Amino acid sequence: MTSNTRVVVIGAGLAGVRLARRLGELGTPVTLIGEEEHRPYNRVLLAEVLAGRYSPDVIALPAPAGLTHARVTGIDRRARTVECADGSTIPYDRLVLATGSNPVLPPLRGLFTPDHVLPEGVHAFRTMDDCLGLSKAVRPGVKAVVIGGGLLGVSAARALAQRGAQVILAQQSERLMERQLDPNASKLVQRHLEDLGVEVHTDLRVRDVRCVGGAVRSVEMADGYALDADLVVLACGVRPRAGLAWNAGLEVRKGIVVDDELRTSDPYIHAIGDCAQHDGNVYGLATPALEQAEILAESLAGRANARYTGTRSLTRLTLAGQTAFDLAAFGETEALPGDDVVQLTDATRGTYRKVVVRDDRLVGGVLVGELGTVGALARAWEGAEPLPDNGPLLHLLTNDGGS
Repeated sequence: MTSNTRVVVIGAGLAGVRLARRLGELGTPVTLIGEEEHRPYNRVLLAEVLAGRYSPDVIALPAPAGLTHARVTGIDRRARTVECADGSTIPYDRLVLATGSNPVLPPLRGLFTPDHVLPEGVHAFRTMDDCLGLSKAVRPGVKAVVIGGGLLGVSAARALAQRGAQVILAQQSERLMERQLDPNASKLVQRHLEDLGVEVHTDLRVRDVRCVGGAVRSVEMADGYALDADLVVLACGVRPRAGLAWNAGLEVRKGIVVDDELRTSDPYIHAIGDCAQHDGNVYGLATPALEQAEILAESLAGRANARYTGTRSLTRLTLAGQTAFDLAAFGETEALPGDDVVQLTDATRGTYRKVVVRDDRLVGGVLVGELGTVGALARAWEGAEPLPDNGPLLHLLTNDGGS
């Protein structure tokens, strides 16, 4: 590529901003298109804004040169242009889709008004506008129902409780954060939320959202029980935002399919971050998105024929209350037959540590309460090397390993 190559990036989240800034540092001009009117921000920290710990300015990202605010409506692959809602077109030589993901809106009766918008008091929790709308609506004593007990729902419930809301968390599956945590760790998360005043219900399916005058008043469970609600937060997961790619005829499965060079089925178009599917994986996490951005920047700038081979990243969450509650999870946290498991539990201190070993390799682990060993464990897991024969697992669980 030459310095005259026109690189256009759609999406001003973590991945898009990192890519644009890195390209700028490498001397490659870039046009970054962000749909939101806000400054680019770290979406991972939205719950801290909702909790009142941070102002929106604190989580803002340094805006790279070439940032423009527009809503992209289409891609003309033959002309190599991006079409915007205001009628303008932006030419590209290389296009990068960093469009992120959309919140999953569950199929509940009454969820939408006749105008196909969410009723007053019902909020998704994905964008800065979602966060600011919730922040404006929450007040001490307000009755809030959070639907979904994954990472996002747990974060939202904690933030609302810190603002003084009466929070009920409704989780359809049998435990919280079941995708990341094993049953013991899930119980500790639930206990922490309950200590903050959150009422947690698992194995509970929401069926209906009931509104009066266009505003939510209650949610009804599958068993007919109704919960009064002034606020409803939808935290039912996300799905890759791949509509532009699909309409342009690119290969889309779970996400926008990319190869090891992060190219889509069109060699002039790349995809990174939450919208991208690499080797069957859609990560939906910050670490893989940032790693993809770094690799693609080097490649587009002509610095290296860098290849992306996947990311082994861990999930971290801090739940702040009167005492901080930290957790980290990586890999497979539940053992298969034949696996070796080492776990340490301290009920008094509320700590829990567990690792799973398969064929002398660390394949997963979960730590709750104290994360001093997480660095050493993550390095052992990411390296995927055979463990030494001198029984290091207990040592890894009880020492920081230089983390």
